[in-house]
Amino acid sequence: MKKLLALLLALCMVFALAACGEPAPAEKPAEGETAETAETTETTETTETTEAPVEITLWTYPIGNWGDEATVKALIDGFTAETGIVVKVEYLTYADGDDKVNTALTAKQAPDLIMEGPERLVTNWGVKGYMVDISDMFDDTDKAEINAAALAACYAPNGAAYEYPVVMTAHCMAINYTAFVEAGADQYIDLETHTWTTEQFFQAVQALYDYYGGTVGAIYCSGQGGDQGTRALINNLYGGTFTTADHTAYTWDDPLNIKALKALYDQDGIDFDPGINGGEEIANFYNGIFKMAFCWNIAQQLNPNSAGTGAGLTGSGDEIVFMAFPSEDGTAKLQGGIWGFGIFDNGDPAKIEAARTFIKYMCDSEHTADAVRASNFFAARSSAEGTDLSTVWADNEIMDEYTKILPMLGDYYQVTTNWPTARTAWWNMLQQVGTSDGSEEAIAAAVAEFCKQANTPAA
Repeated sequence: MKKLLALLLALCMVFALAACGEPAPAEKPAEGETAETAETTETTETTETTEAPVEITLWTYPIGNWGDEATVKALIDGFTAETGIVVKVEYLTYADGDDKVNTALTAKQAPDLIMEGPERLVTNWGVKGYMVDISDMFDDTDKAEINAAALAACYAPNGAAYEYPVVMTAHCMAINYTAFVEAGADQYIDLETHTWTTEQFFQAVQALYDYYGGTVGAIYCSGQGGDQGTRALINNLYGGTFTTADHTAYTWDDPLNIKALKALYDQDGIDFDPGINGGEEIANFYNGIFKMAFCWNIAQQLNPNSAGTGAGLTGSGDEIVFMAFPSEDGTAKLQGGIWGFGIFDNGDPAKIEAARTFIKYMCDSEHTADAVRASNFFAARSSAEGTDLSTVWADNEIMDEYTKILPMLGDYYQVTTNWPTARTAWWNMLQQVGTSDGSEEAIAAAVAEFCKQANTPAA
């Protein structure tokens, strides 16, 4: 019996030792590393693997397919996969986008990134101190590769840059080429270069008027919609200017602009129409009522009209040809659209750095071509980190042809002080010219009155 008890006691002691276990030997530190250093390293590595990725927000206006969620998602997913930076996107409209941004700024809840043009990013939010100066992102190579007009528009008068451009376009005009041929007016245009002189323009209008009668082209002025077309027409005819070179004052009281307004007023077939804007002018052009349109760009050239007759055709199937605005020597200075990204200064260095990484990825990398194609516009630079961007649209005949007029992109004066007031004054001025007696004195008086308004800062 005593032997049995002794055996049971021995077994209990064995099980107790097994349950408690013996501590595992500590992992041997690496050579030259103390146990304390190894422990610290292990803790740091654990922290790094659990740290949340940087998350930034992007608000974008509907710039081509940058307003399409599926298209943008593909671009953002690629960026996140390469950088680990998470981007949340909100899609703005032009109807209420500015109000949303201004409300967010007031509430100190602005997005980290925004995509639009210099008139908003530079002249508005930038000069008011809401945006980060990104001038250090432009090195000498960037400055050589980016279109000069596009680059200049991204800088404020104080030398700070508030936008990095990615795409651009040039606004132009269009003609009903079929009608031109029928009226014999096609002799006055150069189809290869899409250019003509001021003299050829007026000869063409007269030929069309003599053949068809009625309105050949309208100086639309019911509002600011499409006003870039009327400005470009008037400024180019005789070389008049619209602003000073430093964008501090409006100069449309230039005698050369008054000369252009007088010539348009006197021309048969050109009417000043206070009842329509640029969009309505395009509708009349599509419907064959007008034989030319001054509110035109690549979007109109590419898109089928409402009649369903296809791109580059009127509702009745007539061929549409885009043209640069006429000038005395045949070389126009075209109004343009420039779009890119800016960074709101929300006081978070990590998010600002992530936003800069995003800009570099979209605007100056091997991925820039994808960002450009998503916009349905043209690259603002010739190449990006060795990638040739001049051939982005080589597979699209219409887009490729349109690139011929891009070198004519002129000064981007939409960044001039008091721009909203100036736009309103411009179409009001056109209305007054149209209802005047057409004398040079009356036209000059109207121009002077409204140019003064444009140069008077809003209260």
